[in-house]
Amino acid sequence: MAEINKLQIFLPGGRLKPISELATVTVHPGDAEIQRENLQSMGVVTSDLENRDLGSVMRDIQDEISSKLALPPGYHIEYGGSYAEQQKSFQELLMILIAASLLVFSVILFLFRQIKVALLILLIAVLGIAGSYLALWLTNTPLNVGSYTGLIMIVGIIGENSIFTFLQFKESLHEKSVDDSIIYSISTRLRPKLMTALGAIIALMPLALGIGTGAQLHQPLAIAVIGGFIIALPLLLIVLPSMLRLLFKKHKQQVNTVGTR
Repeated sequence: MAEINKLQIFLPGGRLKPISELATVTVHPGDAEIQRENLQSMGVVTSDLENRDLGSVMRDIQDEISSKLALPPGYHIEYGGSYAEQQKSFQELLMILIAASLLVFSVILFLFRQIKVALLILLIAVLGIAGSYLALWLTNTPLNVGSYTGLIMIVGIIGENSIFTFLQFKESLHEKSVDDSIIYSISTRLRPKLMTALGAIIALMPLALGIGTGAQLHQPLAIAVIGGFIIALPLLLIVLPSMLRLLFKKHKQQVNTVGTR
């Protein structure tokens, strides 16, 4: 410190003056380690979760920072760690969900060659996700990778059941009216649908209740699938037949006209 204060500084007129006459030299304790990312200084703040889920904690942190912290120019905040990995996983699973929905639509369009029917079955399958979201919300279960996987499963399961229902409806439509064909297809597929739904719900109930070692790991998946199966029953037994009746109303009028002649 003494040597630094004695260092001479050249003035514009050629004179020399020590630093001590121009400035005050002090020592401040610095950082033990300076971290950089993309040639920019970086400060890392970490924390652990306790009795809270990651999504709600991050929402609270972002709300508090946006409302109480004003960053100077050149500063920004990036959220990393488990939150960044979760967001990346969600983006990948969202792409998988979209791809699965498009594949279901392509299969239906290839089988029946009717765009309206393919869109209807895809709509019924996607609406099954509402039951999964409702079950997660009622049980206060966070949306994570496991529950997202359950959403993808529900789309495929409801799409499969819708395809079988429409296939029997289409086959019986050659000999029966629209209403009779709907009643026949629903009554024929009623027992398999109930057995599938009840069997899956009973089998997944221990996981949904967190019973057993490691059950909590798969609990969001089980809750999402159970919620999807519960909402699938009214979708397949009420919504799908009603929409089929609207789509094939003209066919019904043609059958009645032919019968009258």
